[in-house]
Amino acid sequence: MASIDTLFSPLQLGDIQLPNRIIMAPLTRARAEAGHIPGELIAEHYAQRASAGLLIAEATMAMEHGSAFISEPGIYSAEQIAGWKKVTERVHAAGGRIVLQIWHGGRACHPDLNGGRVPVAPSAIAIEDEVHTPDGKKPYTVPRELADDEIPAIVEGFRKAAENAKEAGFDGVEVHGANGYLLDGFLRDGSNKRSGPYGGPLENRARLLFEVLEAVIGVYGSRRVGLRTSPLNSFNSMQDSDPVGMTTWLAQQLNQYDLAYWHLMRTDFFGIQSGDVVTPAREHYQGKLITNMGYGRDEASLSIQNNEVDAVAFGVPFIANPDLVERFRLDAELNEANPDTFYSPGPEGYIDYPTL
Repeated sequence: MASIDTLFSPLQLGDIQLPNRIIMAPLTRARAEAGHIPGELIAEHYAQRASAGLLIAEATMAMEHGSAFISEPGIYSAEQIAGWKKVTERVHAAGGRIVLQIWHGGRACHPDLNGGRVPVAPSAIAIEDEVHTPDGKKPYTVPRELADDEIPAIVEGFRKAAENAKEAGFDGVEVHGANGYLLDGFLRDGSNKRSGPYGGPLENRARLLFEVLEAVIGVYGSRRVGLRTSPLNSFNSMQDSDPVGMTTWLAQQLNQYDLAYWHLMRTDFFGIQSGDVVTPAREHYQGKLITNMGYGRDEASLSIQNNEVDAVAFGVPFIANPDLVERFRLDAELNEANPDTFYSPGPEGYIDYPTL
């Protein structure tokens, strides 16, 4: 039987001290104001959830023209930095800790969301799905293959995003290397068919990810930088021929960096790809491991108690339960999340879920 106390034991993630191991996963909620600026609504949302051991703020555009949703926030303009500063101030005033997930949408971007610009990707392969645009749902477009000499500008965009996040008062950043967006698109062989220094064998496909990590570490120091990966997730038409092997290799490479944490998505949203990536990650990675996807209170507690992971990130439960930490402590009933308001504008289903 799991001792619930393990969830409430403190944890040191690099230079960030956590009072508990209940992490809020990054959740796109499409609530930014015009200009991809986080406003009062976003500040209130995160402040309500500040009792989490760590808040990982949603996927945030590292650079302009990287939009994959209609109203996601950015961190490339002065107005966005000012908006996020209000968020971090509110969270810190409530006793919380918050890092920003920095991101490029890659082939998940759509011209209608980016002033007509064709999205960029490792290879010219489209996502087989539809995207919400201002004119309704449309099929994803075929992206343009990034030229090798364009890649340094992408790395610089992430570096600048980390600098801006630091100015906005974030305790650190999480590099988004998951879910079929740009960095993950390079990493997995289902979407990266290029040759040259960024294609072919795994060490080449991972080159961009590590260049970005190094650039961001140059701003924050490694102990305030995390990484999220999703080796099994088929979201955004993603697949890899050897997700377990990739995870094992990544674990060994990441040991060189002394990161704050590695945030590993353990399954596939759609159940298409299966396998155990947590065991090889734990076996080979010497740093702090956070996992998520589908955990309840007791399984999370048991996983920590058995030293399978160091902390667990919760997504949907945090949408509906701003006081999730307290509810877990008391084993209280949880509010049910309403999927109809996950991406809708306004306060409904965002800041109006009741606390105990």
